[in-house]
Parts: sequence; C-alpha cells; structure tokens
Amino acid sequence: MPLAYLSDYSWDDVIPIPQDDGGENPLAPIAYQDDYKTATGYLRAVMSFEEVSERALQLTADLIFMNPAHYTVWTYRARLLFALKKDLEEELIWVEEVGRQFPKNYQIWNHREVIVDKYDNPSRELPFIEEMLELDSKNYHVWSYRQWLVRRFDLWITELAYTDRMIEDDVRNNSAWNHRFFAVFGKGDDVSQSIIDDEIDYAESAILKAPQNASAWNYLLGVLKCAKRPVSEIEEFCNDLAAVQTTEHSVDVDTDQITSARALEVLAEIYDSRDEVDKAADAWTLLAEKYDPIRENYWKFKKSQAIHRLAATA
Repeated sequence: MPLAYLSDYSWDDVIPIPQDDGGENPLAPIAYQDDYKTATGYLRAVMSFEEVSERALQLTADLIFMNPAHYTVWTYRARLLFALKKDLEEELIWVEEVGRQFPKNYQIWNHREVIVDKYDNPSRELPFIEEMLELDSKNYHVWSYRQWLVRRFDLWITELAYTDRMIEDDVRNNSAWNHRFFAVFGKGDDVSQSIIDDEIDYAESAILKAPQNASAWNYLLGVLKCAKRPVSEIEEFCNDLAAVQTTEHSVDVDTDQITSARALEVLAEIYDSRDEVDKAADAWTLLAEKYDPIRENYWKFKKSQAIHRLAATA
C-alpha cells in the first residue's frame, strides 16, 4: 500500500471503491495522485457502511492533509469524533495545526465551528483567531468565524477594542471595518445616539488619515443609514475634504486643496437629495472629467438621470 498509515491498521476486510469519473472514457478525468486515489477509495468504502473506528478517523486526517478542501471528509470526521467520544480539545489543537498550514481553507473553520459548538467552550478561540489574523489580517474565513463565535458565546464586549487595534495597524483594513460595523449593530439592540456620535467621529478621524480610503467612507455612510440620520449631517466635513465653494446654483472645487474625491461624491448625493440638481450635476461632471474618470460613464448616467427627473416634474 502506498500510504504509511495503511500498514498500521488491517484493511484486508475493506474493498476500496474507485472514483467514477464517468465510465471508461470520461470527458475530463481528474489526475489524482496515487496516494490520494487509494485513500479516497477506502474512504468511499468505509462511508458506504458507515464505519465508526479509529482507522476511519486516521484516514480522514491523512486525507485532510492531502486535500483540506474535501468537505465530505470533514463532515465524516466530525461524526466519527462524536461517535467515538473523542477529546474535543485535542481535536481543536489538531485543527490549529491544519489551519496554520492551510489558512485560506474555509472547511477548517466550518469544522471548528461544529466542534466548538459541541464542546461549548470558547477559551481557545480568540487567541487562535488573533494568531491567524496576524498572518493575514483580511482573511475572510477567519473574520466570519469570529462573528459566529461572538454571537454563539455572547463575546460582544471584546470587539470594539479589537477593531480599534486592527484599524490602528491598517486604516485600510476593510475586514476590520466590516467587523466593527458588526460589533456596533450586529447584536440587534437599539444603539444609543451617543454611540452613533462616537462612531461618526471615529470614522471621520480615520478618513482624515486616508481621505480616499473607501472602507472608512462606507463605514461612515453605513452608520448614518442604520441610525436613520441624514447624510447632510456630514456636509461640512465633506466640504472641507472636497475643497468646495458653492454659489446658489453651482459648485467650484479648489483643485489645489481637494483631498477626497469620495467627499465630492457624497456632496453630489446630498445636493441631489435636496433637488439642487445644478450643484449635483456640477459635482458629477467634476468626478467624470477629473477626479474619478474610471467611472466616467456612471457619473454621466447619474447626471442625466437627475436632469430627466427634474424635467419630468417641471
């Protein structure tokens, strides 16, 4: 047998079930390595009669290190762990080893969720999560798992301080901003206006550090929307960043002073919401021609849409 573990257990009673790629002449056969083909053949066999054994558990471990994305193996492994009444903390330690080798694999985090939910003890989790986010601070699967953990064990109290640290390290970390929004609004409770004020100030301070950073802008606008507060509340803040000077019907930008095209974009929406279409059109023209030409067609569309709406109500 090509796999070392097969010599440690008697498999003479098992007839491997080979992979069926579609008959004798499959259209697109997958070139599996021999070890993997052998192991999956035994896996299909033991799963076919729902074997619960130490050798089956070892088989899942070998297969996971060959292909950690094989979600069927993870599902079978969880069933074996529970049926064999294995020490779940030992399993978490083992999963940490796997996670360090395959940090972008989402099946690892799904499996960990299943185990921790059964174990009902989150004590290992936040330290391991922080370790993984030190390797990649924007790892989506780790952040998603953290959100599940916070909900499952009511760990909300830790989260704002944690995002403070992450955003301080990298103000452009969109994952940390997303998690901060979750920390403020994810519980479903009413959020006090004093907290909303604090979060607006926090976002504005971060924007001043990186005025073009979309993550902080999206957070700021999201906070206002969730709080049902008008975007015009930040008009003065946007005016400063966009270096805008307005007359009754037009907008002028000091090209030497503007620091954020996103501020100009928000101002256009504010003008449009007040039916100040001439001002909004000026802002969209500036975006299309100078400050955001990559989205030129979009800004022209916004402008034409507003003009047509104004004409229809005239």
